[in-house]
Amino acid sequence: MTMLAPWASNPAHSRGRLHEEQSKSGGQGERGPRDAYQRDRDRIVHSIAFRRLRHKTQVFLAPDGDHFRVRLTHSLEVAQIGRTIARTLGLNEDLTEALCLAHDIGHPPFGHAGEDALKAAMAAAGGFDHNGHTLRTLMRIERAYPRFDGLNLTWETLEGLAKHNGPARHPGWALAEADQEADLELGTYASLEAQVAALADDIAYDNHDIDDGLRAGLLCVDQLRAVPLVARGWERVRALFPDVSERRQGRELVRSQIGVMVNDLLEETRRRIADSKVGSVADVRAAGRALVAFSDEMRIAERDLKRFMYANLYHHPKQLEAAASAHQIVAGLFAAFHQDPAILPQEWRASVPDGEPGFSRHIADYIAGMTDRYAIREYVRVVGPVSMPDGF
Repeated sequence: MTMLAPWASNPAHSRGRLHEEQSKSGGQGERGPRDAYQRDRDRIVHSIAFRRLRHKTQVFLAPDGDHFRVRLTHSLEVAQIGRTIARTLGLNEDLTEALCLAHDIGHPPFGHAGEDALKAAMAAAGGFDHNGHTLRTLMRIERAYPRFDGLNLTWETLEGLAKHNGPARHPGWALAEADQEADLELGTYASLEAQVAALADDIAYDNHDIDDGLRAGLLCVDQLRAVPLVARGWERVRALFPDVSERRQGRELVRSQIGVMVNDLLEETRRRIADSKVGSVADVRAAGRALVAFSDEMRIAERDLKRFMYANLYHHPKQLEAAASAHQIVAGLFAAFHQDPAILPQEWRASVPDGEPGFSRHIADYIAGMTDRYAIREYVRVVGPVSMPDGF
């Protein structure tokens, strides 16, 4: 293992878990010689919620194509980028990987379209957000252990999932419940590992969504060249590989651009760490600003790329048509279960809470755990036929 920097998270100094577990002498025992963050990562990988990501939307809803990314493959790609950054900076790779792998577990079916529908349906019960639901899933809904609900992850993993995008000073109800139970210090920045996970996510989807958009035919290279960051990368690729097909040039563009963004992040982060004079993970939390960051130039370039992707891919007419169908499915499921909880599956029907907001939150828990294809099947079962755009 890479020697940890003084400001890295050290599993030997973890604040521990909510529920005491049988100690393993010498850190080993019948389940192997793993430290606390390695166990967290492995618990996430072996969870039902993680497995369901293979059939949850990344960009394209319930895609027919085998080569498009889904939440699972996206999370694996984020983890690869995150580990590379963490290793280079002397951070804890295992904690970084755990956070990267788990960051999207709270997403409902159909990505942001499904989340918007569930948020609207839950308006009277506190709303819904996928980040808070990630904590709810890992702390309450997963039930793999005989003596406690949830995966009993370390404080550092829970904190990183709660605050990887920065302090959460106005948490929704689900995140507030998690904070009440674990005291996640929501007003401070999280560890550098969590900050790495957040930007590894941005780097992954900024670039891999380009790849998927080109493959789907919703984007073309001429469009992309309107983005200065992409235009510069495209010229480099064309100069290096003038005789290969445009499809191969496009994939090289994506790989090259990931490298450019990672290198920029590493340089800026090293500068910020040096300027801040942090000497411990406690100093990182007290720094009052993110220390893992892009340079100002790259931050502006990345923001311009996001604007382009929203205008030309995420809000493409075909995507909006699919999003309308997704909204209909999620809203219809919530309304049907809310009106008649007897149509819930037996396991969920048996534990319906009395009264609000618990009743609505229970229904949202069930729907949020669905994969895209299972949500479609459930809609057909409890509501009726649904018209889906081509590609489902």
